[in-house]
Amino acid sequence: MGLTKTQIFNNKQNELAIIFKVLANPARIAILQYISSQKSCICNDIVDKIGLAQPTISQHLKELKSIGLIKGEIDGKKVCYCINLKKWMQIQDLLNSFFNKTKFNCC
Repeated sequence: MGLTKTQIFNNKQNELAIIFKVLANPARIAILQYISSQKSCICNDIVDKIGLAQPTISQHLKELKSIGLIKGEIDGKKVCYCINLKKWMQIQDLLNSFFNKTKFNCC
């Protein structure tokens, strides 16, 4: 398998690639949809709502947290998660910028 040579691409291209990679899993999309639809931070009920094992959910949460889309706060023995609204808006702007520059002038 070849190297991606990320150094030959600009920062926005690399950032978009990382975002797309993290979002390219339906479980992570489901987790984001669930968390973003709640009025408060989510603690233990993600496993029940998504239907995956706790270690699997934890790995997906780690990936979402790695790009800053969610925040986790320790509350006793549990970690509660919520959307990081500032990063959510930054990613939305970045994706809008990417899609809005597309020209539909081919076949």
